[in-house]
Amino acid sequence: MTDAPASASGTEAEALWQALGAAEARAAGTPLVELFADPDRFARFSASAGDLLLDISKTALTDETLGLLLQLARATGVEERRAAMFAGARINSTEQRSVLHVALRDGGADPLEIDGTDVKAQVRETLGRLFAFADAVRAGTIAGHRGQTFTDVVNIGIGGSDLGPVMATLALAPYHDGPRLHFVSNVDSAHLSDVLKPLTPATTLFIIASKTFTTIETMTNAASARAWIAAALGEEAVRHHFAAVSTALDKVGAFGIAAERTFGFWDWVGGRYSLWSAIGLPVMIAIGSAAFGDFLAGGAAMDDHFRHAPLEQNLPVLLALVGVWHRDVCGYASRAIIPYDQRLARFPAYLQQLDMESNGKSVTRDGTPVARPTGPIVWGEPGTNGQHAFFQLLHQGTDVVPVEFLIAAQGHEPALAAHHDLLIANCLAQSEALLRGRSLAQVEAQLRAGGMSEARIAELAPHKVFPGNRPSVTLAYTLLDPFTLGRLIALYEHRVFTEAAIWGINAFDQWGVELGKEMATALLPAVKGGAAPVETSGSTAGLISHLRNLSAS
Repeated sequence: MTDAPASASGTEAEALWQALGAAEARAAGTPLVELFADPDRFARFSASAGDLLLDISKTALTDETLGLLLQLARATGVEERRAAMFAGARINSTEQRSVLHVALRDGGADPLEIDGTDVKAQVRETLGRLFAFADAVRAGTIAGHRGQTFTDVVNIGIGGSDLGPVMATLALAPYHDGPRLHFVSNVDSAHLSDVLKPLTPATTLFIIASKTFTTIETMTNAASARAWIAAALGEEAVRHHFAAVSTALDKVGAFGIAAERTFGFWDWVGGRYSLWSAIGLPVMIAIGSAAFGDFLAGGAAMDDHFRHAPLEQNLPVLLALVGVWHRDVCGYASRAIIPYDQRLARFPAYLQQLDMESNGKSVTRDGTPVARPTGPIVWGEPGTNGQHAFFQLLHQGTDVVPVEFLIAAQGHEPALAAHHDLLIANCLAQSEALLRGRSLAQVEAQLRAGGMSEARIAELAPHKVFPGNRPSVTLAYTLLDPFTLGRLIALYEHRVFTEAAIWGINAFDQWGVELGKEMATALLPAVKGGAAPVETSGSTAGLISHLRNLSAS
């Protein structure tokens, strides 16, 4: 195994950045819609991997600027860092770790050794144990303390131990044929209480997902869940009603969970990349090992595409280049993820963590300040709900927000095909409206045709103008099935990787989450009635005092 490749010289890259800025300035006055005077634009600014199509034609990219971006990707070492990642190099430089979530879905027989250990063999062994456990829970051969089949499974985790399983379980709802799945992440007592209220202890299995088994929110919820089981079924029932995803066998054992019900993963798997690992156990229980295998195969197919497709036709690379173009050349501070697929309702939140925790960095890999903006704000909700909420700002607000639409050609409910036709029409209409807008002259003509008086037209028309010229990309696929979900997640993982390589940052550490955790631990004694730490600000001290007074009233 080799270490991460050194950063490339910045001279060529800086010249390309300057060329991109100059090209954008020259084309700044050209409306997006005019680019479609080229009848071949859609064909030249879209790319496919199987049935998955990425359309980037509704952006301001031209042959010149896309060419410059492709040169930038090469100059910043995207291809070299990609090869290093797949080879197991320690590209997570601050933690001196390999980054091998791709190994979790690689079904190939060729070994991959890290420090003399074949990690793919370890993955196969752990996956076999996971599948055996999940299928036994589904079949009822692993049952509760009183021998009753589990009807409900509650996953207790937070961050990557929650967002991924929650998102995937909802996304793959049509494939559920196992126990009902529930998720608890927030230490707010309302979350655990509301989840447990309708459940029966004798038929409920808990999965505690914490690599170190010390995450305070997770372990607080786990202790309360344990007490719930013990109070209803007795202390001896705990071992029958809990499983763990953790590497801390001593702590798991002290909690009362047997080693055969404990499933680990490795330090080369970051939390936000861990759905493919034992963290995916609740999804396996919901949909079964065969369907989860299809999910893994989808991720592996996108890995193969990312590794071998030319950059010019490489979906993750093209999506990353659009992101870099919008963030750094156009100056757009955020991107909206809008799946016109209700079961992808949690996909924007999942991508929010993946992207913002990975690329929310202000120093380069060598510790120097970055030269330009890095990760954008990522947010979104499903269409069509968003149309009746924030699309007003997208269409007529003062900030331009690039939108990424996702749409399936088919739904899972053929008896309601008319609904899906309307869904597709709405998705395509929104991207077209963002592109074209509606001018003042068009508005006036429309109002005039409706018989409105000139005075009223003059008063109303400015409010109905849409500036248009607002970029979007669209991902289109046949059906949201396990294979496609795997491809979509891997696509965005590699997009984040490529953007980070271009920016020269480390996408695989997350030191920014640590400070708040440390301060929460330090402040807890004060919240319970003790003295606040000496360095606490007057604001925080005042808030602690106020909240303590309210809780005592």
